[in-house]
Amino acid sequence: MKLSRITRLLEVITLLQVGRGQNATSLATECRVSRRTIFRDLDVLRMAGVPLEFDEQHQRYHISGAVLLPPTSFTPQEALSMIVLSQELGKPDGLPMYTAASSAAVKLESCLPTRLRDYLRDAASAVNIKLGELNRLTGHEQVYQHLLAAIAKRRCVRIRYDSLNERTRISTKLSPYRLVFSRRSWYVFGRSSVHRAVRTFNVGRIEQLEPLDDSFVIPRGFRVDRILRNAWHLMAERGPDYEVCVRFEKMVARNVAEVVWHKNQRVVFNDDGSIDFHVKVSGLSEISWWILGYGDQALVLRPKKLRDLILQRCQRLAQRCHAYDANSALPAGD
Repeated sequence: MKLSRITRLLEVITLLQVGRGQNATSLATECRVSRRTIFRDLDVLRMAGVPLEFDEQHQRYHISGAVLLPPTSFTPQEALSMIVLSQELGKPDGLPMYTAASSAAVKLESCLPTRLRDYLRDAASAVNIKLGELNRLTGHEQVYQHLLAAIAKRRCVRIRYDSLNERTRISTKLSPYRLVFSRRSWYVFGRSSVHRAVRTFNVGRIEQLEPLDDSFVIPRGFRVDRILRNAWHLMAERGPDYEVCVRFEKMVARNVAEVVWHKNQRVVFNDDGSIDFHVKVSGLSEISWWILGYGDQALVLRPKKLRDLILQRCQRLAQRCHAYDANSALPAGD
């Protein structure tokens, strides 16, 4: 095949990947050849396995941008960022469903000049990202992919879900609006036919998923932050928001103050080294577990309802410990 034709075929591929596609006439004009030549070029691309698509309504050819990507020039800093993030987030103990990112980093490296590739490998080996404990979602890769496709195509799915709130398995028709990774796992936000409202489902607890042909429209006013309001994490409880103030002792004060735990938090430092942590939240259950994690180094100043909730949980914990000591055959010191 002549070099001129190879060059033209690459030009055709580039034109078909951008915009809304091209018809034979516009391709012929751009490539400065006849329509007949363009039709022969399109046949060659099909025979080579290029996934050409034809839009009957608009009479245009196009190639999905997700299939073939044009070459991209990266600066060393951009390439390093891509490689480090892809390798770190896509390794076995990285973010769930990001294993493909690691192979993407390998492909990116293979396209770089040798000297730059060696430099980036040395630099990348000096960077390590430590993530917290994660839900690996082993065996749920296909569920994730089906949800992603359903969101892109605006198609409903039917799921069988192990619900912690209902304490049973439920079957519901779901219109998936958004996939969100938060802290430890993936969640899907969408309208549930059973609840007749937008709900949040943990992808790791979806036991079965069936794609449906039914279409849906995402409401114009839908936004994840509107659903969550001021939830500490993902549980926005009904009722008014609470103005929370927690005093953390000097031992843990800096640890708490250095982290952005919530979008509207405010930290006040006290003369004795402690801090008063202020935050407005939609519900108290989630934040109570966080406070309990600091043990005797945290004191809820307000609201009293949260302080009482913490006290109840501490009392139940103490009762369980005493009951275990009384019934256990182990020596008290073990």
